[in-house]
Amino acid sequence: MKRPTIPDLAKAAGVSVSTVNRTLNDPESVRPGTLAHVLAAAERIGFYGVGTIEHGVRAAQSTHRLGVLLQRNDRTFYRVLGESIADAAANWQGAWIELVLEHLEDLTPEKVAAHIVELGQKCESMVIVAPQHQFVADAIDSVTDRSVPVTSLIGPLSAHCNMSFVGLGNWKVGRTAAWAFNRMVRVPGKIGILVGSHRLRNQEMNESGFRSYFREHNTDFTLLEPLPTYESAVVAREHVEKLLTDHPDMCGLYISGGGVTGAIAALRAMLKRPDFVAVGYELFDATKAELIDGTISLLISHPIERFARETIATLIRTKAGGRDGDAHRVTFAFDVYTPESV
Repeated sequence: MKRPTIPDLAKAAGVSVSTVNRTLNDPESVRPGTLAHVLAAAERIGFYGVGTIEHGVRAAQSTHRLGVLLQRNDRTFYRVLGESIADAAANWQGAWIELVLEHLEDLTPEKVAAHIVELGQKCESMVIVAPQHQFVADAIDSVTDRSVPVTSLIGPLSAHCNMSFVGLGNWKVGRTAAWAFNRMVRVPGKIGILVGSHRLRNQEMNESGFRSYFREHNTDFTLLEPLPTYESAVVAREHVEKLLTDHPDMCGLYISGGGVTGAIAALRAMLKRPDFVAVGYELFDATKAELIDGTISLLISHPIERFARETIATLIRTKAGGRDGDAHRVTFAFDVYTPESV
């Protein structure tokens, strides 16, 4: 088969031969959008100079070394979120992203703090999911003192420095969950609440919004004290089994934090009750199946692809702002799923 030539590439890309020549030999004289267009055409037709064009595109664009620190990779949500952020970085238009994506296995504050400092040495801007703790705050300040801005993801964090945030409006998440219980439960009663950790501020804000709704709209419900799962399915299952034993009249369960698969296992084991409502967090294969069969009544979920794009965009903006730049607060609407919408 004949090897594609420069005229062939020009035709495939819809540009002139001279533009292709400049793309190969003087890429800085070609607009970034045209460079990307010619590169896509070269890859499509198998042009021999793809590597040269890629090098030219890279040279003509800025490069950002961005760090992302998520929680355990064995949790479906964080694995999927990490994959989506990596995909958004790889396909980012107008800049080359060098992404350092890491997952925390040990979630103790000391280990989290040490990992934040370590990651801060590898990148120009970073985003983290972490509990609120003084060790963590000190690590954030240490990193920003070296002019590496830190953004909190999912849950807001406090430190002496300006911190940006990317995530949902967590107060609204909690109030939306409460609205669902108020609408679906036939006779108000006790509602159990699970959180991943009291130090994860998004879940604390979820619970606060949850309680505020009932204070305003229906005080006939009894909200039980929230139980921390420590992001463990085993712990979540134990909590739910005990709740169902201690409170057989419980009318619902709000799974605001980690361990949703363990909570689901406990709910599946109980006798089906048409008057029992369970509201969970995040749509993935396991929760979707339980939503369809009625074990879960409603799911509130991050729009993952948008979440990933907003994360990369915020990292680039905070890098440009530098140490003394303004903090950016990026919140966006969440998705709500019912058995009839999936």
